[in-house]
Amino acid sequence: MRVVLDVTEGLRDRNITCDNFFTSYELGQQLLKRKMTMVGTVRKKKPELPLALLSPKGRAVFSSKFAFTSTTAAVSYVSKKNKNVLLVSTKHTEAEVSDRCDRKPVIILDCNRCKGGVDNLDKVIGTYSCRRMTARWPLVVFHNIVDVSSYNAFVIWRELNPEWMPQKRNKRRVFLERLGKALVTLLIE
Repeated sequence: MRVVLDVTEGLRDRNITCDNFFTSYELGQQLLKRKMTMVGTVRKKKPELPLALLSPKGRAVFSSKFAFTSTTAAVSYVSKKNKNVLLVSTKHTEAEVSDRCDRKPVIILDCNRCKGGVDNLDKVIGTYSCRRMTARWPLVVFHNIVDVSSYNAFVIWRELNPEWMPQKRNKRRVFLERLGKALVTLLIE
């Protein structure tokens, strides 16, 4: 929770979309005090969730169950047989369901619309990554920092040099090779 509050320090009138690692009822209340709303998936083990939302057994596929407090909405959506997705929102106040054939709640549609950037970054970074299997969490964090930083450097480089290798499809690989060589050249000489 502290991470989200630190990152959003100074913001107002925004909606924060979280994944299940960060989403909680308490975070939603803290963000509301700062004039922000929150939408996010939530883990089934959270104690603040009503028991009626937890079990998908016996519920029809594409059905939704909602629960509300004065400031927060929670939804349980059955996407497949015996599989539900749980979300919490301080942005939504009504049990709205889309007109699509899968009848997804509007809370899920809003969440999916906003989290595409993170999913896309994970996909792009996965193509060329320095990650290795390790049981040491600081090394996992370091690998992620290197991956995200190198991708950010590539995006900035492309913006500053739009004419660089316009016909090539593997620009990022070439950029990473050159970046790696540039970083170690001074140490080799």
